[in-house]
Amino acid sequence: MASNKVNAVLARNTKNAPKSIGPYSQTVAFSHYNNLSAQLPIDPKSGKLVSGGVKEQAEQCFKNIQAIVESIDHVMSDVVRITVFVKNIKDVDAVDEVYKTFFPTYVPTRTTVAVAALPMNALVQVEALVSNGEGTIPNAPQSGDLITLTNNTANAPVNALSSQTVSFSHYNNLSAQLPIDPKTGRLVIGGVKEQTAQCLKNIKAILESIDVPFDDIVKINVFVKNLSDVEAVNEVYTTFFPDSAIARAVAYFPARTTIAASALPMQALVQIEAVISHGDGTPPQAIEDRHGIVIKANNTEKAPKCSLSTQTVAFSHYNHISAQLPLDPKTGKLIAGGIKEQAQQCLKNIKIILESINHVMDDVVKVNIFLKNIEDIDAVDEVYKTFFPGGIPARRTVGVSALLKDALIQIDVVAANAEGTPPNA
Repeated sequence: MASNKVNAVLARNTKNAPKSIGPYSQTVAFSHYNNLSAQLPIDPKSGKLVSGGVKEQAEQCFKNIQAIVESIDHVMSDVVRITVFVKNIKDVDAVDEVYKTFFPTYVPTRTTVAVAALPMNALVQVEALVSNGEGTIPNAPQSGDLITLTNNTANAPVNALSSQTVSFSHYNNLSAQLPIDPKTGRLVIGGVKEQTAQCLKNIKAILESIDVPFDDIVKINVFVKNLSDVEAVNEVYTTFFPDSAIARAVAYFPARTTIAASALPMQALVQIEAVISHGDGTPPQAIEDRHGIVIKANNTEKAPKCSLSTQTVAFSHYNHISAQLPLDPKTGKLIAGGIKEQAQQCLKNIKIILESINHVMDDVVKVNIFLKNIEDIDAVDEVYKTFFPGGIPARRTVGVSALLKDALIQIDVVAANAEGTPPNA
């Protein structure tokens, strides 16, 4: 660990779920969250995709998640967020039928997106973020005080299959917001600018409903139908960030990842997902206890900088790193070479960012890989193993139709913040 030996990154695997097809663990716990690797519809006994269509595949994905969750003494109602990747957006209704059987009463936050390709030519891949009630501090059980809090407001779109926000410990995880007018339940009229504004308005309405300021957002994930729309999205984005005088004074922007979707629900052009600090934790603490935990944003000149995002944003026991493209930090341009060189540069940038905040690669709990060509995964893994020789972090890999700067790969990570913010907290 980077700074102390109290909190530890805890990787776990069970034989009841598929053995990872790459160098990663099924679930990695740190502090009060378990980060699960995205689950493919693989039969754990055969190691192969299950037979059947999208319903059978979706059921296997959720069975695998349930097996992992139960192996660490948790239950499905401890799931805070579900992310569903489908190859065909028309398959979402079939996936939802299966989803309801695993979440019959409590519903977590959720993101649904269609992508260009999935590993093993799967039709669906499902990922879960799960609470870790007891934390990973040895001999210090805390589960008695920590509860999952869900919240919905009529001022934002309501969905029977997901909660607008679920808070646990020091984070609020929001369902990805589509550009839906909450009064009509329909997409707003207009193009990508109007749709982006509505997504962000919906996020703001949800945050106001739980008394959390907009600038408490630590990570934003932007899913766009057309990557060429990013400039228009950014125009609107800068009218929402920074939101307060304090944030403007330091030009604070959350960490950010931009992802090209092959399709989005309701044929939307954009969808935005946010992770937000929860300063008082759950349950609420006394006001004076909130001041010890602050958002810490950091940039280093040694890694590529972006005017619309911060390289890393720490809050409580997690660091959220903006997606790294294979850019040379000195020139800001794409490096020369193929997929191996590009993968190496992405990981070098991440390593430099972590070192700039006194952390190391062993502190990474989750890795998200986006590939222009899903077939490149084997070449990526060759490089990946040199940065993660133990294969510890949980992982997600998806194929996308395009990446910014015409890159072949983009990687973002979530890292432990061993000492908490501030140190020794």
